[in-house]
Amino acid sequence: MKILIIGGTNFIGPWVIRHLVTMGQDVTLFHRGKTKADLPENVHHIFGERSQLQDYKNEFENLSPDVVVDMICYTESEARMLIKVFKGITRRVVAISSMDVYRAYGIMLGKESGIQEVPLTEDSALRSSLYLVKDMPKRPLNAPPDYEKIVVERVVMSDSELPATIIRLPMVYGANDPLNRLSPYLKRMDDSRDAIVFLDIIAKWKASYGYVENIGYAIALAVTNEKAAGRIYHVAEPETLSEGERVIKIGQLTGWKGKIVSLPKYKFPQDWNLPLNSEQDWFLDSTRIREELGYREIVPIEEALKRTIEWERNHPSTEMQQLTTPFLLDYETEDDILKR
Repeated sequence: MKILIIGGTNFIGPWVIRHLVTMGQDVTLFHRGKTKADLPENVHHIFGERSQLQDYKNEFENLSPDVVVDMICYTESEARMLIKVFKGITRRVVAISSMDVYRAYGIMLGKESGIQEVPLTEDSALRSSLYLVKDMPKRPLNAPPDYEKIVVERVVMSDSELPATIIRLPMVYGANDPLNRLSPYLKRMDDSRDAIVFLDIIAKWKASYGYVENIGYAIALAVTNEKAAGRIYHVAEPETLSEGERVIKIGQLTGWKGKIVSLPKYKFPQDWNLPLNSEQDWFLDSTRIREELGYREIVPIEEALKRTIEWERNHPSTEMQQLTTPFLLDYETEDDILKR
């Protein structure tokens, strides 16, 4: 098969490409050429801007890809351009989406009421509130204000002449993670902190994660399997640990001698408020992709965490800490709480 990938030089994309090449596929990557990625030598390249996709239509027609994978389709206009350019050129498109489409995410952010049942399935209710990132003081990964995967999915799945597949991803960790999801915890462990203080409800909170190499493999399966046409799939680890359990696991792998301290809200400073509704868990049922496409993790979870810990220690960053762990306290506040 001839596969065209839009984007794909940063975090998840290189693993999608490596798996596709290993499967014997002919891969072409459309990208700006500004990010140096470790990719197989036999990958072809077309250099250009995602915003000017229409200008490369002749090249895409000459390539005539069997499947087009859009790793970076964030807005309605980008989705409409994707369909406009590739209808009549390719047999199918695969769009990468997120579990932020669900009502549970809106509830967590305080934009919707009630509690949504978990685990979330591909048929669970989506948010009614749209464009949530536009009101965030710091948008994750510099997402555009009109970022909205719900709208992207609707556009991509609405054209009967161009079949599509949607892959909804969990929180992804691993080498080159732009959010450094493990760093806030690792820093505390490497600083030999005696304890990490959690609000009790956060220690019990559950959300879905996935290791980048496994995520890339799942996407490659969906790209190469015609059964995936017209389908929506979750990718997530089969066992969902609570946040406290997950940090304990990381601590065990690092040799940390400290402990997790889970405390009720009245133990915290009066002026401290959790910016999330943590009564709403946020985890996925990934049965469909396992049963229909035969997906299984190719890297065990413990090994995935070990590899990630090594990479995070060599590439520390706290820039995104408040986006990934807004519930962690500063050391001084933690010490004051522990002394009481």
